[in-house]
Amino acid sequence: MTDTDLGSLLGMLLGRGRTSGSGHMLATLLSSAGSDSSGNAIDGLLSDLRDGGLGAKADSWVSDTDNEEVSGAEIAQALPPGLLTAAAQTCQLSDIDAADLIAETLPVTIDRLTPEGKIPEGSLEDVITQHL
Repeated sequence: MTDTDLGSLLGMLLGRGRTSGSGHMLATLLSSAGSDSSGNAIDGLLSDLRDGGLGAKADSWVSDTDNEEVSGAEIAQALPPGLLTAAAQTCQLSDIDAADLIAETLPVTIDRLTPEGKIPEGSLEDVITQHL
């Protein structure tokens, strides 16, 4: 599946429609972030965020507790170099604006994709489709 299709699915998951800029930006993050040994995109992005100092916040989005808020500045600092810029370019936003949008949408997205408090197995497309 292309990033465009993945972005459309993520946009629908967020309730923002198939043309959601935030969905396409999240698709770029998920497809470009590091992946764990099993190739799981969600776990890979969470691992990158944990490595960037957002472990407790990222873990709260997966758990069945309330999601901890994150700021755009925290997102910008935690993401690997170049990843934020690549995501921002998908929506023609500045890195700062993209980080703010990611901070708004990523916790909700991860929370919806991990309703039982576990990282789901399977392709990202299948996981998203199960939650639409």
